[in-house]
Amino acid sequence: MAQKFIPHAKALLALGLPIIGSHLAQMALHVTDTMLLGRYGVSELAAVTLAGSAFFVLFILGAGFGQGVMPLVASALGRGEEVEVRRDVRMGLWLSLAYGVAIYPLFWVSESWLRGMGQTPDVARLGQEFLRIAGPGMVPALIVMTLKSYLSAMGRTQVVLWITIGAVGLNLAVGWVLIFGKFGLPEWGVQGAAIATLTVQCFSAAALALYAHRQPNLRQHQIFRRFWRMDAAALLRVFRLGWPIGVTGLAESGLFSGASLMMGWISEVALAAHGIAMQVAALAFMVHLGLSNAATVLAGRAEGAGDARGLRDIATTSILMSFGFGAVMIVVFLAVPLPILSLFLDTTQPEAAGILHLGVVLLALAALFQLGDAMQVMALGLCRALHDTKVPMIMAAVSYWVVGIPCSYVLGFHFGLGAVGIWTGLVVGLAFASASLMVRFWREAPRPVPATAG
Repeated sequence: MAQKFIPHAKALLALGLPIIGSHLAQMALHVTDTMLLGRYGVSELAAVTLAGSAFFVLFILGAGFGQGVMPLVASALGRGEEVEVRRDVRMGLWLSLAYGVAIYPLFWVSESWLRGMGQTPDVARLGQEFLRIAGPGMVPALIVMTLKSYLSAMGRTQVVLWITIGAVGLNLAVGWVLIFGKFGLPEWGVQGAAIATLTVQCFSAAALALYAHRQPNLRQHQIFRRFWRMDAAALLRVFRLGWPIGVTGLAESGLFSGASLMMGWISEVALAAHGIAMQVAALAFMVHLGLSNAATVLAGRAEGAGDARGLRDIATTSILMSFGFGAVMIVVFLAVPLPILSLFLDTTQPEAAGILHLGVVLLALAALFQLGDAMQVMALGLCRALHDTKVPMIMAAVSYWVVGIPCSYVLGFHFGLGAVGIWTGLVVGLAFASASLMVRFWREAPRPVPATAG
């Protein structure tokens, strides 16, 4: 029985490992900022943690259009419709560009709304310094998401990995020089981190666009040919599938950003510990996200080809693989928390002991939500392969905002559990999401037609 899942497991790994690597490398961009600023100052680390969370929330909302390209391209390939690939990718880029330009004014006035959310004046001011410079990077960041989705659906995942790895090196080098003022340059701190972030996003977008345009095996799609031409049908198709994906991502990232805000109400030390522990948990999550993306592509191709049995077998295989990795990470988080956390912090700083003490507790709670986080992102990826995004969006929003956030607030402040209560609410919200979304996928997945005798 297990033999039938082995080819699917091999296909998932072949497609998914480079995607996982690219997600980990993408996450490493934020990790390098955290590591550099953790050695620069606690206020700067807290500010960029908060500003980065705000940027990410708005990015995720707009990234739904780019993410929607992946199942659309996969299904089109399953049906053998090459022209539809070009149409969907081009309109995904249109929607991404429009959103990136429209959202920038929010970054320019970010100090006012950061202070309105209860952050200290110093953290809000530094956060605005970061967002004013990094904000224009929203456009290239969304272009990267759209092109990554296109190339992943085409099975071209290795180029995404190598370009993202190059971006990590560039971010570390530029960030180190500008944050600390090396080679005779001024010490720019938070502003230096923002310049490095913007530089890297522009580099990544240019490199992926050049590859998609010049690669001989992709020229048949000509995604940039007559780029200015409106394609109303494709635009509507990408919009309808993409906006619920964006809202779903907003609901989930908003859950964690809401936790960041509540941590800021407790103290800068609590916010810094939360930022580091969340980075560690997010690194593990990138593996589940990469497997989910690979499942979307393979299940989407099966959906386009009308292969119900193959679709269900791919889903079962991907769920088991994600579950297994989650179990391993639970052991790691519980066994060696201090060595992991110490990588992100200058342990000689006066506040380091408090950050590490709280961080160990938060990592233990992160172990609890590993499986819930894994299963909900896998279910979302599989639902997208079916072009089912609106009902999962509602389920996710209810799980995160009707269940998760209120639990975090009540446990953290009304029951006096503080940071532990806030993270316990995350566990509850993710568990609720994973259960409801898994039920949704298996109900909606097409069933194989029984073979008839004779």
